[in-house]
Amino acid sequence: MKTEDLVSLLATGVDAVDPSQTARRYSMVLAAGLLTALVFTAGILHLNPALLRYSSEPMFWVREAYCASLSILALLAVNRLAHPGLPLGLVPAFMVIVVIAMWVLAAFVLQTAPPLTRTQLILGATAKVCPFLIALVAVPLFLAFIWFLRGLAPTQLRLAGAAAGFAAGSMGALVYSLHCPEIAAPFVGVWYLLGMLIPTTLGAWLGPRLLRW
Repeated sequence: MKTEDLVSLLATGVDAVDPSQTARRYSMVLAAGLLTALVFTAGILHLNPALLRYSSEPMFWVREAYCASLSILALLAVNRLAHPGLPLGLVPAFMVIVVIAMWVLAAFVLQTAPPLTRTQLILGATAKVCPFLIALVAVPLFLAFIWFLRGLAPTQLRLAGAAAGFAAGSMGALVYSLHCPEIAAPFVGVWYLLGMLIPTTLGAWLGPRLLRW
């Protein structure tokens, strides 16, 4: 068979790909995972009854901006890793900058706080459960991102899995913050990040297994 005949045979019956299909798929996955995480947080963990009062505190919005910024960057990373040949670019660097900014703020808060209150600023009242609850809230988001990636063509499976885990963890932290009573920068800088890294580590481990194609 000639090369031209083979190409014609392979191209027979192939439909044009809708360029907006991936965006719709991503939006659907994001909405489903986010809704499930919100329902779990509101229905099982319950929203913080002091949420309205907390919203008048500047640190409340710093915490939300921290989680939201990492979520947006992680979403970009997942989308790029889902397509072969798309580089991550400066996305990882910006993630590091956001984390370091929170650590700098946390260090400033600890430095200016009375010595007897510093341990409380780091541990709060929920350090033992916070990371695990964030990881739990992130489960439906993680499954949604894995499903999204399986429908495309990631080539760096471990990295893609880690990105899916970090996206789920950062978005899970944002949703979990509606329940969490902790807004101190040292607490957020340590335990929120740990909560994000749990699904990240799980994603890096499971990526080559779940995303193989």
